[in-house]
Amino acid sequence: MNDAMLLDGHGRKIDYLRLSVTDRCDFRCVYCMAEEMTFLPRQQVLGFEEIVRIARLFVDLGVKKIRLTGGEPLVRRGIVDLCRQIAALPGLRELVMTSNGSQLGKLARPLAEAGVKRLNISLDSLDAQRFRAITRTGDLAQVLAGIEAARDAGFARIKLNSVIMKGRNDDEVAALVDFAVARGLDISFIEEMPLGQVGRDRGEAFCSSDEVRARIAERYNLFDSPEQSGGPARYVRLEGHPDTRVGFISPHSHNFCSSCNRLRLTAEGRLLLCLGHEHSLDLRGLVRRHPTEDRPLVEAIGAALQRKPLRHEFAVSGEVQVVRFMNATGG
Repeated sequence: MNDAMLLDGHGRKIDYLRLSVTDRCDFRCVYCMAEEMTFLPRQQVLGFEEIVRIARLFVDLGVKKIRLTGGEPLVRRGIVDLCRQIAALPGLRELVMTSNGSQLGKLARPLAEAGVKRLNISLDSLDAQRFRAITRTGDLAQVLAGIEAARDAGFARIKLNSVIMKGRNDDEVAALVDFAVARGLDISFIEEMPLGQVGRDRGEAFCSSDEVRARIAERYNLFDSPEQSGGPARYVRLEGHPDTRVGFISPHSHNFCSSCNRLRLTAEGRLLLCLGHEHSLDLRGLVRRHPTEDRPLVEAIGAALQRKPLRHEFAVSGEVQVVRFMNATGG
């Protein structure tokens, strides 16, 4: 296998795969999905053997980092064993995961022991009623307990993810940073992305990374940091608090497409070439047509990469640019 196979048509090297194991979730976050959802039939979702095969193939092609996502990955039965199999792949630098935290109370330590190196945990509010309003079904106390379980489990790094929306949680930016600082955690603030019709005008709630940064700067002295975590976040450090990095993921205000190093695999086996486009490759079909031969998959992936768009076309307006919900994308 040749690393050059994972150069896209614009010369960007792809070494990061976000791999969704399910579109199902025990939350219904207002920025991710509609209140009433229809999920994929189970037969359309990739099996664990198929997921491991695809992961192994991408690692052979030069991918160094795999992030397991959903939906909520921890609602899929057998997830710890899947993590163990992927983490053991020769050549993989790290297996990481994004979770809503609801199941970490019982699964944090098994995940760490299985080889998951880092966790991203969603936390959009520290107010129980507001947290329930944003997630529609979530229990803040359960998530906070999950964060503590993760802190005790021995992960190399834990990062909180907060989607900030005006009129919903923009007044909690400083409190969320305080929470992270008090526990030595990283935190990233994310601009809401226009994926899926969620029943409201996203433009009215848009809060830019610059606005979030300004709110943090009212309480902390900030210093730009050149650090990278292998994803799209830009980081700052806080004077006097060396254990916490604050990141900004800014698909609207500070487009990061020029340095894109990622592909996403949906739970149904679509290889998405760009978060903001529908261009994709049906890897599930290829895997099932070629159960023992990798070359057709390698050739198809190489050809698909030449069609990876230069950039997404997200706009701040309330118009939905991609009808696919975030849970179907692979958070």
